Amino acid sequence: MGEIVIREVTTRKELKDFIFLPEKIHRDDPLWLPPIYTDEWKLFDRKKNYSFQHSDAVLYLAFRDKKPTGRIMGIINHSYNSLKKEKNGRFGFLASYNDPDAVHILIEKVEEWARKKGMEKIVGPMGFSDKDPQGFQIEGFDAPYVFITPTNPAYLPVLLENEGYIKEIDLVNYVINIPKELPPFYQKALNRFNESGKYKIVGFRTKREMKPFILPVLELMNETFKEIYGYMPLSDKEKIEFHKRYMTILDPEFVKCVLKDSEVVGFVVGLPDMSEGIRACRGRLFPFGIFNILSSMKKTKKLIFMLGGVKGSYRGKGIDIAMAVSMFNSGISRGMEYIDSHIVLESNKRMRAEYEIFDSRVVKKFRIYQKPLV
Repeated sequence: MGEIVIREVTTRKELKDFIFLPEKIHRDDPLWLPPIYTDEWKLFDRKKNYSFQHSDAVLYLAFRDKKPTGRIMGIINHSYNSLKKEKNGRFGFLASYNDPDAVHILIEKVEEWARKKGMEKIVGPMGFSDKDPQGFQIEGFDAPYVFITPTNPAYLPVLLENEGYIKEIDLVNYVINIPKELPPFYQKALNRFNESGKYKIVGFRTKREMKPFILPVLELMNETFKEIYGYMPLSDKEKIEFHKRYMTILDPEFVKCVLKDSEVVGFVVGLPDMSEGIRACRGRLFPFGIFNILSSMKKTKKLIFMLGGVKGSYRGKGIDIAMAVSMFNSGISRGMEYIDSHIVLESNKRMRAEYEIFDSRVVKKFRIYQKPLV
């Protein structure tokens, strides 16, 4: 085999190679789930992704015999480091064939880049925030891939550990059978919620109905997610970008808000699983891929819990339970059978306890790694 050459991504052709390399790596895996490529182009666009305004970033490609064999991104999120009083660099979007030399050189290159910028530690895989795919899957490779979660081959965490990386934190993914009957604890809490008469659950039929609630929900997300590992509060520009990114695929039936008077004090957002549609169109929305995705969302038996939160002063009042029941009922009305938790921090005991009340099981585990740079 030829010598490995590392290049910083500076041209559109190199960025195209960077974005589409995982598709080539996984070409023999019929179950692999590609990203939505229009989102990928925006993610790595310094003019369209507002996260670049408060972050340093670099992209590298590894070539062997003049062909791309691996990729990596280095990120320093200055806003997050300032907020958390850290000096952490990040690596993300690491992908490679089963090529230890390529992984070694890519990791070494990003470590050197972060060290020169004064970083004392590197963590990853992580993007700009927890809204990007994070971690490597380390367990559950027989379970289906899930939208916006890592889709790495099993060898990649092993190659990373060979570079001296150890666990920073793990995340888990639950699958829950939608219950035909509520657990007694849930039923009592729901009764208390209904009898109080203090709150109103708001559901939606159209995106127009949902639109006035988008910014209040994102503001509440900033407030309730601030203690979550890796979360960086959205700026006003990022709220607009986040809104645009997901509005096309949001199904109003699976967005729930709870109001206290006119204040949004709780929210949950579910997303019908679109994996089959993404796979069918190979991640390409145009010209007809969006129809594959929308069709798969109507037919799926699985609902993904994407986001949810309750304002701190209103926790313990049954709001989360009322929203879950409303979501279950919407799922049942659409013929769904399963809830996918998306990813949950292993340390989030409150959220994990809520899933474990039901007929649930952990089907995947993901790991964010770390390594000292000094």
